[in-house]
Amino acid sequence: MAKATKTAVQHTPGTGRRKSAIARVRLIVGNGKITINKRDIDEYFGLETLKQIVRQPLVLTNTLDKFDVAVTVNGGGNSGQAGAIRHGIARALVKYSEEYKAVLKTAGLLTRDPRMKERKKYGLHKARKAVQFSKR
Repeated sequence: MAKATKTAVQHTPGTGRRKSAIARVRLIVGNGKITINKRDIDEYFGLETLKQIVRQPLVLTNTLDKFDVAVTVNGGGNSGQAGAIRHGIARALVKYSEEYKAVLKTAGLLTRDPRMKERKKYGLHKARKAVQFSKR
C-alpha cells in the first residue's frame, strides 16, 4: 500500500521585533502578496509610509514579486508592528539565501531597534517623573 504524501509548501520563517511588537513572518515562493493577520497589507496599514517600511527589504533585494509574505503580528502600535515585520522579512530573506545578507546589513535592516518603553520605578509617577518637590 502506497503512503500518501502531502505536498508541502516551501516556506522560510523569520521573527522580527521592535518596541513591544513581535512579528512571525513566513516567506513563501509566490508572486508578491503580503498578508498580515489574514488581511491584505492595504487593508491592515492605512499609511503609505508603513507599507513602504514593510516592503523595504524586498525592494532592496529585488524580490518584491518573488515571495508571498504571511505575517502574524501582535503587540505594540502601527509603527512598531511595521518595524517588526520589516525586521522579520529581512531575517527570513537571509535564512533563505545568504547572498542577501550584505545588502540588508548595510541598510541596517538586520539590527533590532532596541528602543523600548522604560519600566516604571517604585516611588515615581512614571519611569523618571518624580513627585513634585515641596520645600515646606
